Amino acid sequence: MLMEDCIKGRRSVRKYSDKDIPNDVLREIVDLARFSPSWKNSQTVRYHIVKNPQVRENIANNAVMGFGFNAKTITRCNALAVVTSVGKICGYEEDGSFSTSKEDSWEMFDAGIASQTFCLAAYEKGVGSVILGIFDEEKIRDYIDIPENETVSALIALGYPLEEAKSAPPRKAVDELLEIID
Repeated sequence: MLMEDCIKGRRSVRKYSDKDIPNDVLREIVDLARFSPSWKNSQTVRYHIVKNPQVRENIANNAVMGFGFNAKTITRCNALAVVTSVGKICGYEEDGSFSTSKEDSWEMFDAGIASQTFCLAAYEKGVGSVILGIFDEEKIRDYIDIPENETVSALIALGYPLEEAKSAPPRKAVDELLEIID
């Protein structure tokens, strides 16, 4: 698949078939996602993949802050990636001081890059995905064992799409998005 086709073709998928995602395919997705750039090549993003239906159900019912749309998506998916970041690394110098005025915000920036790369890799493997941002981190920790030095950055629902993706919604014109300063 050409990169342009992957970028233009990937959609947020919220309805999935019952087909299981083999662990080997999940490993291949993470193998590609690990090449995401990160702050000083710190590679702090981790992926905790929840395939257990009961654990996903518990997260859907109790850890999405009552947001039913996310609960339904998590219940329907075949696997849920809990994307975490190892803390106190991105944006920090060796002495513990911040490197820039953005302080520790680089951690979320790196998690965002890694999450998008993960979703593009999934799409290339035929797996649909959607990034979910409404969750209660402490309640997620009630259901899966996340190391204390990691914080939850995002949830990514995964599964083979139930239906073919629709065409892309309208996009803003390049001239509206771009300013070239000569």
